[in-house]
Amino acid sequence: MKKTLLSLLAVAATAGTASAQVEIGLKISPSITNLRVDSPTQYAFQNESSKASLGGGVIVDYFFGQNYAFSTGLLLAGKGGTINYYDENTKVREKLKYGIQYLEIPVTIKLFTNDVATDTKLYFQVGGAVDAAIAGKLNGNKFYTDPGTGAETKAAKHVIVPDAALIAGFGAEYQLGQSTKLMAGISYHRGLFNIDRYFDSTRKFKSVTLKNNEFALDLGLKF
Repeated sequence: MKKTLLSLLAVAATAGTASAQVEIGLKISPSITNLRVDSPTQYAFQNESSKASLGGGVIVDYFFGQNYAFSTGLLLAGKGGTINYYDENTKVREKLKYGIQYLEIPVTIKLFTNDVATDTKLYFQVGGAVDAAIAGKLNGNKFYTDPGTGAETKAAKHVIVPDAALIAGFGAEYQLGQSTKLMAGISYHRGLFNIDRYFDSTRKFKSVTLKNNEFALDLGLKF
């Protein structure tokens, strides 16, 4: 009985090792980003326009089945957009363009189809990401002078450091060689945290909410 049990455990371990496969690659992601805004009518915050951004980095797919993989990595991601609001001090609408650089760790699951064409599979990706703001600009500058107060502040101090997002995407992978794959897809990243820490704490604008939004084109090469 003991020998049978040990044999079964050995077979299971061997099968687990065989099915586990790690693929590492590089990804570049041009994207369109904006800010979802909400505020009392007194301040009338509005999303005015999006911005083009660029991100990329290292991706890792850990397969725990033939068509299932845990996907993560270490990426740089540019986010932001242009908003406007009514400032009671200046009596006019002010415009503010955010450009924020994030370090991002995705935590997602990829589901692959069988071959839909020669050496080609489709994939669907769902999950989330943990982000940390590492740099920022307002209106293209690292320092910002508030027209409502005349005070100068660092642009990076206008947003909180942590953020998190939900991710949904799909795409295709093409087998170029024995262990080389070309990938292309699109993904949507919906920010979960209110990233503002200036209007509420410094200007005392209550209940102002700014959240990240991103649509990305994901292009990569896995080895």
